[in-house]
Amino acid sequence: MKFRGGMGELMRQASRLQRKVEKRKEELKEETVEATSGNDQVKAVVNGGGELVSVEIDPKLLEGEDLSMVQDLIVAAANAALKKNEEFVEAEVEKVTGGMKIPGLM
Repeated sequence: MKFRGGMGELMRQASRLQRKVEKRKEELKEETVEATSGNDQVKAVVNGGGELVSVEIDPKLLEGEDLSMVQDLIVAAANAALKKNEEFVEAEVEKVTGGMKIPGLM
């Protein structure tokens, strides 16, 4: 099988695709996803860059629970938000790549 344009054209296309993916990843840093735990009493927000942006805790939770339970709920919400963000970013990058799984671009 011969590729039209040769290896040079293939490399240029790969380079363009990589730039598009990187641009989209930068844009995603402005978007956020959130997840909750403890019946929505703890909410964690993560940006598209995978950074934890905020944690909100229902004040009522602090009245009735011990500290270790609240800490566990914070960790659970943060981990859920990070996982949700990973899936979101992967889906957005797949839109750019046309669904191709290209090693090194994710």
